[in-house]
Amino acid sequence: MRVLLIGANGYLGRHVADRLLADPAVQLTALGRGDDADVRFDLSTGSPGALTRFLDAVHPGVVVNCAGATRGGARDLIRHNTVATATVCESLRRSGCGARLVHLGCAAEYGPSPAGSSTGEDAVPRPGSPYGVSKLAASELVLGSGLDAIVLRVFSPVGPGTPTGSPLGRLAEAMRRVMQQGEGELRLAGLSVQRDFVDVRDVARAVHAAALSAAQGVVNIGSGRAVRLREVVSVLGRVAGHNGAVHEMDEQPPAGGPQVPPYPDGCGPWQQADVRSARDRLGWRPRIGLEESLADIWMEAACRI
Repeated sequence: MRVLLIGANGYLGRHVADRLLADPAVQLTALGRGDDADVRFDLSTGSPGALTRFLDAVHPGVVVNCAGATRGGARDLIRHNTVATATVCESLRRSGCGARLVHLGCAAEYGPSPAGSSTGEDAVPRPGSPYGVSKLAASELVLGSGLDAIVLRVFSPVGPGTPTGSPLGRLAEAMRRVMQQGEGELRLAGLSVQRDFVDVRDVARAVHAAALSAAQGVVNIGSGRAVRLREVVSVLGRVAGHNGAVHEMDEQPPAGGPQVPPYPDGCGPWQQADVRSARDRLGWRPRIGLEESLADIWMEAACRI
């Protein structure tokens, strides 16, 4: 099976590439903006015609789209998430390769959900951030494209390679800093937020399964369990050997100060995935526990100078 992986240089894409390369039946070609990609191509500026010619030359059986941006202004998010996906869909429609499309969406497309609930694929999306809006628009383009396509809505990925600018990346860096400086107390805000964390290597397994399956539509990829950030801090402290106190700061900003959400994905205080479709349609279940994921994050943070 020949697979074209778009966005192989990103956080999710690197793990997807490792998983696909481990399958001897897969011939992988990586397309991206980085120098280490097999083919350099910027989806946000490249034309559908150019990508179509490449698809006709390589003739992949599956295209996996891991490309996108998580941070930036609304214009950049639309360009890198929505416009880029439109280019992929249009190119596949024009091409004669007939490839299946596996597109990585995200839980921010759903927006806030009631505490205690599990969000299923039939939930009406109400994204609460520009990022969620840009990703939802991309997923809708895929779903309405008429292609053989599946959208994997990934909840909160965690594990090796977690970006330092992400909430858990910042948490690990804060813990590393206080331990390095000999300070016992860790001061944090927003610890009441609950998210559904799934290891990035399990996400890569889901992509592999989706590439081999005939399933279409939307499939959630998560652990099926919401975890409070306070618990995440406790587990991270245990694997890091941090014995100091954790002081939860007041989440309310000073009067007149900016309203900065502690977990800026627009999903409110609670999010948990209903993952039955992934089990039933892809034969996928998460395997890696949160403690192992956090231990890998800490190992990378501890080695940072």
